[in-house]
Amino acid sequence: MIVLASASAARRRILEDAGVAFNVDPADVDEAALKTPEARLDPAELSVTLAAAKARDVSRRRPGDWVIGSDQILAFDGRLVSKARSLDEARARLSEMRGREHLLWSGVALARGGEVIWSDREPARMTMRGFSDAFLDAYLTAEGEGLLASVGCYRIEGRGAQLFARVDGAQATIMGMPLWPLLEALRSHGALPA
Repeated sequence: MIVLASASAARRRILEDAGVAFNVDPADVDEAALKTPEARLDPAELSVTLAAAKARDVSRRRPGDWVIGSDQILAFDGRLVSKARSLDEARARLSEMRGREHLLWSGVALARGGEVIWSDREPARMTMRGFSDAFLDAYLTAEGEGLLASVGCYRIEGRGAQLFARVDGAQATIMGMPLWPLLEALRSHGALPA
């Protein structure tokens, strides 16, 4: 059985849309403890560290299953960005990122028997357009507190697409999971038909 170690609706949707049968069993990992000052220096590696911790946590409870852990790190202006806690914070974040580029790193790990057997990461380079304050206000009103579930305060698969001038990266990576490397890993380990 394939298990997603996440409660993320976006990650569930990625796997569902790809036709992968899976169960959901969210991990219980102290992400803050893993985001040490040293780890924060390498967003790409941190995305994999968090994904692996989640996969390992659930795999220990479900040793016979193929467990997928995934996480995403947003790097902007030389720092890592966490999820906004309020719409006011989301507004400030989007205002700051307006007209500028940020980098999303999506990490993914596959575990079985309590051990990570495979991991990978993919970047997505995102350039926001210089949208108006009126557009930003309408966007925040339309999207509401659902934006707080995304580290970038946007859903690229929805209205958030209008925030961008340029995007370099796979849609699934932007939504939170490097899909094609994961599917290949699942096939190569016999968890999906080849």
